[in-house]
Amino acid sequence: MTSTTPTASTGENAPVDPTTTDAWAALGRVKEGFRPDLRAWFADDPGRAQRYTFQAADLTVDLSKNLLTDEILQALLQLAQDVDVAGRYRAMISGEHINVTEDRAVLHTALRRPESGDVEPAKPFEVDGQDIDRDVHGVLHKVADFANAVRSGSWTGVTGKRVATVVNIGIGGSDLGPVMVYEALKPYVQEGLEVRFVSNIDPSDVYEKTHDLDPETTLFIVASKTFGTLETLTNARLARQWLWEGLAKAGAIEDTDESRRGAVSKHFVAVSTALDKVQAFGIDPDNAFGFWDWVGGRYSVDSAIGTSVAIAVGPDRFAEFLAGFHAIDEHMRTAPLEQNVPVLMGLLNVWYTNFLDAQTHAVLPYTQYLHRFPAYLQQLTMESNGKSVRWDGSPVVTDTGEVFWGEPGTNGQHAFYQLIHQGTRLIPADFITVANPPHPLKDQVGDGGAVQPGTDVHALFLANFFAQTKALAFGKTADEVRAEGTAEKVVTARVFSGNRPTTSIIAPALTPSVVGQLIALYEHIVFTEGTVWGIDSFDQWGVELGKKLAQEITPAVTGDADALEQQDPSTKSLIRRYLELRE
Repeated sequence: MTSTTPTASTGENAPVDPTTTDAWAALGRVKEGFRPDLRAWFADDPGRAQRYTFQAADLTVDLSKNLLTDEILQALLQLAQDVDVAGRYRAMISGEHINVTEDRAVLHTALRRPESGDVEPAKPFEVDGQDIDRDVHGVLHKVADFANAVRSGSWTGVTGKRVATVVNIGIGGSDLGPVMVYEALKPYVQEGLEVRFVSNIDPSDVYEKTHDLDPETTLFIVASKTFGTLETLTNARLARQWLWEGLAKAGAIEDTDESRRGAVSKHFVAVSTALDKVQAFGIDPDNAFGFWDWVGGRYSVDSAIGTSVAIAVGPDRFAEFLAGFHAIDEHMRTAPLEQNVPVLMGLLNVWYTNFLDAQTHAVLPYTQYLHRFPAYLQQLTMESNGKSVRWDGSPVVTDTGEVFWGEPGTNGQHAFYQLIHQGTRLIPADFITVANPPHPLKDQVGDGGAVQPGTDVHALFLANFFAQTKALAFGKTADEVRAEGTAEKVVTARVFSGNRPTTSIIAPALTPSVVGQLIALYEHIVFTEGTVWGIDSFDQWGVELGKKLAQEITPAVTGDADALEQQDPSTKSLIRRYLELRE
């Protein structure tokens, strides 16, 4: 990615106001009277699909069904230059403190820099006195050694039995990333190993994830950088209590503090840098895997936060996963703006959000193993870009942050696609699939009609993928509906307007590398949008107030009358009703 303009302001300086640029004005002029016509655009331009299809590592990305013309594209590319997306990206990967509200570097890209070979920035890569590569790979080697020990059976529980189930306890980025990747890579999970995930402080969560397990073969990973996250530490204590009770009932430990500490040391490890708190909990600090304040939670699955994934799929596969991230990082760094897939997709989101009034963005994976990907992206996108002030503290000058959501195909087709096809709201959608499924099953019987005996079910599945983007783009006219013999009184109900924008992403297979590539793709889409909007995409102050108030309200909920009286009338009334109903 190259830049032809001076580096945009970073640090505490004011960002570029995109609304003052000539590119923004040009996009505004295009918007006036904008009447998209994908049918005509494709008919008039036979090369449209080829021109608007790009390659980023293993990802083939077709942007041709977006509401995009060459005029719009050129204005968007000029906007990227005006705000200097390339310069800010260089600042980020070089370790500048672009997270200004916390005065931190933003170096999730450093988590997947290869240990050997040439890389930019060049080695040794030091930021704030820290040798980044040395520390990152030191932790990765430690995680790999531990993962191998669990997988081989050399790490055992207190009774000498090998681990059968790993339970990851975390919340936010310490949960959403690992569970998404674990589900995506289930075909690679070692036989005889299972990983479960506990995140919610609702006690039903930890109960459901542990009640049918054998404590002698269960390993807990407590993932909390500060080892102080309320939900995570509460669940960790509940899990420790479950472990002690289960082992004692089985006669595996004695009713002594020493015996209980010994059990914790063999059945609990931590992902944290607060070693004093880790040790106080009973976990051996040697079994704590660290990461750094320049890694945001939602960007941390490729750090030690991914220990559960490394155990499940093995260190070699985890290394492939990291290499996938790095491949997209390199594409982002080196591809010209006009061929840079994350930049182009981010710019399209700006076009839809700020000029065409799109409020939401759907992500629709046509691969069941990615069923948690939309939930993962909700945190990545909305916690990053759900901001109303710019990085210098001034109010934003544009709308920011779409609502990301989605569900795997074809399930979503039978739920909400009606609104996408015929509703009144513009909903850009990303369709994601793979050419080669891990389980290529065939329907040997068929249905006697469209599904012939021996039909490749994945091909049947992908026919829906292609059909949906075609239908959204080109729709069906009233004349086409009438030509099918439809009664006139229902013709309008069966018309599809088309011109509903979609991006299609196809990969060869859902490998560890491809999963890493998809995550990095959306990380850099988020970055591009945040740069245009001038916001700090790497803080998350919006989550703090609710957590603080919850701590203040807890006494009222647990029976403190004075604390209850201090609440506002609505909260007080709700708590009283809860206390009346609680048995």
